[in-house]
Amino acid sequence: MSASVAADAEDTLLRTEATTEIVGYRLRRAQLSVFQRFIAAFEQLNLRPAEYSVLALIADNPGRKQTEIAEILGIKRANFVALINGLDSRGLTERRVARGDRRANALYLTEEGERFLERARAVQAEFEADCVERLGGAEARDAFVRMLDRLC
Repeated sequence: MSASVAADAEDTLLRTEATTEIVGYRLRRAQLSVFQRFIAAFEQLNLRPAEYSVLALIADNPGRKQTEIAEILGIKRANFVALINGLDSRGLTERRVARGDRRANALYLTEEGERFLERARAVQAEFEADCVERLGGAEARDAFVRMLDRLC
């Protein structure tokens, strides 16, 4: 390739239609953008998206089996065990023997976990408000969620 052809190639805009017109590509890019903003918003709490989801589900469903929470979130068993180990080590969750199945673990928030989740939910509320604003308001958010539901 000659130097002038290379220079011309650098001066032209990169054609992206082959990817940007694909719904899955756009969804993935949006997910990455939302997660990057989530991570920045939750940096002060040292909390990742999956950890927030787990804490919120445990708070809303205390005593549910570890496998149930993992399944509803689509997290593989080995990954979920590591995630819960991390939350346990931070003093946010605890495992107890599940009623009716001594082989299973039931999940609970500790008192510290409840206080921590209260702070995290406040951050999440601000983050969600920003997302809703970016989408164009509550009606646009509701329409967007309905469209996403069609894909699931």
